[in-house]
Amino acid sequence: MAYLREIITEGHPTLRKVAKRVNVGEIADPIFQQFLDDMFETMYAAPGIGLAAPQVNVSKRVFTVDLQDDEPEHGPLVLINPKFTLTEGEVEATEGCLSVPGMVGEMTRFEHVVCHALDRNGKKIELDAMGWFARCLQHEMDHLDGVLFIDKAQNLRPAATDEERAEAEAALAR
Repeated sequence: MAYLREIITEGHPTLRKVAKRVNVGEIADPIFQQFLDDMFETMYAAPGIGLAAPQVNVSKRVFTVDLQDDEPEHGPLVLINPKFTLTEGEVEATEGCLSVPGMVGEMTRFEHVVCHALDRNGKKIELDAMGWFARCLQHEMDHLDGVLFIDKAQNLRPAATDEERAEAEAALAR
């Protein structure tokens, strides 16, 4: 059974630490697998499309993603010890984060990324991501490096319009 975990917010020291690599031998451990289930449960309840372990006060290089669309390569996914091997192009969009509730800002991200990681079974995976999917992966990777979107965003502001409130509340539990 999966459990909801508390999503910590800006000011909590875990959010500013560079997360530690996951030991490959740890992946098969039932406690680690339970943690992954808990992350999905917490992400969906938030609601969100991505959640990094540091956001639930666990300083490990792992995150979950599910864009909840009709593309199976968009999730549900677990990425353990992820790294980008390609970043190109630029795109700007409004971004928010459940660890910085009620705030949004304009973020410039890479439009295309290739990410290598291990899945929840320890198998190597490669994700070739464009657009929204690429943005999500970058946002989560920032969390693993102790970076919040407010560190990079322009025009940081409280969510004021219905669209901005929806973005701040639902779009990114990343």
